[in-house]
Amino acid sequence: MTADTVVPPIVEMTGITIRFPGVLALDKVDFTLRPGEVHALMGENGAGKSTLIKALTGVYTIDEGTIVVDGRQQSFSTAGDAQAAGISTVYQEVNLCENLTVGENVMLGHEPRRGSVIDWRRTHAEARKHLVSLGLAIDPRSSLASHSIAIQQLVAISRAMVLEAKVLVLDEPTSSLDRGEVELLFRVVRDLRDRGVAILFVSHFLDQVYEIADRITVLRNGALVGEYPIAELPRDALVTKMIGRELEDLATLSSSAHREIDRSGAPVVKATGLGKRGILEPADLEVYPGEVVGLAGLLGSGRTELVRLLYGADRADEGEIELHGAPAKIHSPLHAIGRRISFSSENRREEGVVSDLTVAENIVLGMQARQGWARRLRRSEKDAVVTGWIEALGVRPANPNALVGNLSGGNQQKVLLARWLATAPELLVLDEPTRGIDVGAKADIQKKVSELSADGLSVIFISSELEEVLRLAQRIVVMRDRRKIGELESASTDLDGLIDYIANEGEGSAA
Repeated sequence: MTADTVVPPIVEMTGITIRFPGVLALDKVDFTLRPGEVHALMGENGAGKSTLIKALTGVYTIDEGTIVVDGRQQSFSTAGDAQAAGISTVYQEVNLCENLTVGENVMLGHEPRRGSVIDWRRTHAEARKHLVSLGLAIDPRSSLASHSIAIQQLVAISRAMVLEAKVLVLDEPTSSLDRGEVELLFRVVRDLRDRGVAILFVSHFLDQVYEIADRITVLRNGALVGEYPIAELPRDALVTKMIGRELEDLATLSSSAHREIDRSGAPVVKATGLGKRGILEPADLEVYPGEVVGLAGLLGSGRTELVRLLYGADRADEGEIELHGAPAKIHSPLHAIGRRISFSSENRREEGVVSDLTVAENIVLGMQARQGWARRLRRSEKDAVVTGWIEALGVRPANPNALVGNLSGGNQQKVLLARWLATAPELLVLDEPTRGIDVGAKADIQKKVSELSADGLSVIFISSELEEVLRLAQRIVVMRDRRKIGELESASTDLDGLIDYIANEGEGSAA
C-alpha cells in the first residue's frame, strides 16, 4: 500500500483514555490502522505506546473512548476477545510453549481431530502448510526450544495466521535479533502486508522503522502528537515530535570522553587477576576518580561477568581487589554498597526495580540497605532524596507515590539509577542502562552520567551500543570470549577502530 492509497480502516480507536492510580496513561488518543500497511507507533518510554496496544488487545479496559474493528464497535475484556475479533500480538518475549513442537505451537487449540482424539499427523501437516505459506522451511516436528528467538517469533506469527488475524501487533520484535534475523522477519512482514494484513509495529530502532513502515503515529506523555506518512516525516523531525524538544547535540558528551583523567594517584578500585573458573579468565581493571571506563565486546564476551565478580554478586575464585590503594574483600553486594560501590544490573525486571513498590520506595531501597534495616531512614531525609532525584533525572510522572510497575521502561531505568545515586557511591557500575529505552531518555541518562563523572564520580559503563561507549568513556576495556583482550583510549580511536579491535586484534595483549 502506498502512502496515497485510501483504504477503509480495519481499526479505529477514538478518544481512548486510560487512568491508573496517580497516572493519566492515555488522554483522548485517536489511532487508525488500515489493511495492507505497516504502521509504526512511536514515542518515548512513558508516551503511552504499550498502554494503547494493551487497550487494543484486551489487556486493559478503556475508561473512555471507542474501539471499532472491521466496522464493528468492540468492548474487549480479555485478550481472547481481541483474538476473536482478529487481533493477534507477538511480543518481544515470545509467549509460546517451548516444551512443545513447532507444529503443536502453531496449531495449539486448533488441532485437527479424529473424533475426540487429536490427529497429530494432520496437525503437523497443517502446521507445515501454514509455515510454508510464510516461506518458512521449518520442521514442524522439531522442538520449539531448539530454535532461535527469531524463529520462535516467526512461529508466533504463523500461529496468528492460523487464527486468521486481520491485525498483527509486533511489539519490539527485533530487540534481540541480529541483522540477518531482522531481514528474515521483515520479509515475512512485507509478505503479510501485501496480503492485506494490517501490522502495528513498535520499535526503538529508527532505522528499522524507516525501513519497514508506511505510516507513523507519534505519542507523547499519553497524548496524540500526530499521524504522518513515512515519506513526510524526516528522522530529526520524528525525534523532535517524540521528545517535545530539539535533541541536544551529543557532541558535547563526546568531548567529555576526551577529558583528561588524573591517574597519578591510587585508583578508586583496582582489580588484579580477577576471575572465576569456567566463567571468566583472570582480568585486570582500574578505575580512577572521575573516570568513565567502558566495557566493550559482543554479547557473552565477559563484560557482565567481570563486574559481577567486582561487585560481589558472584564469588571470584582468584584475584585481588584494592580500594583507594588498600586491599579489600568484597563478598556480597551488601558489602559492596557499604564500600560505596553501586551496581545497576542489565536485568531491570528481575534484579532491578520492584514493580509492586512506589517510585519513592524503590529509590530509598539502596540507602536503607546501606544504613541497615534496623535503623529506619527519617521521613524528611527520604522525601528530600526522592524529590531531588526525581527532578534531577526527569522521572515521569513526577509522582513519588506512583507504582514503578506502571511506569515505562525508560522511567523505570531512571528510578533504578536514582536508587544507586542516592547511596552517594564513589563507583557506579552501569550494565546496559539504556537498553530498550527511547532516544530522549537515553540522552538524559547519558548526560547525567557525563555530569556526575565530571564532578568526580567513577563509572564503569557497559553498553552493546559502541557509539555510546565511545561517547561517554575516557578509556575502553575490550572483552572477547570471556577474557580481556586489551584497552583503548577513546581520544585515539573511533567506531571503526573499536569494531576492528573487537573482531581481529588484541590477541594476548591485555593491558
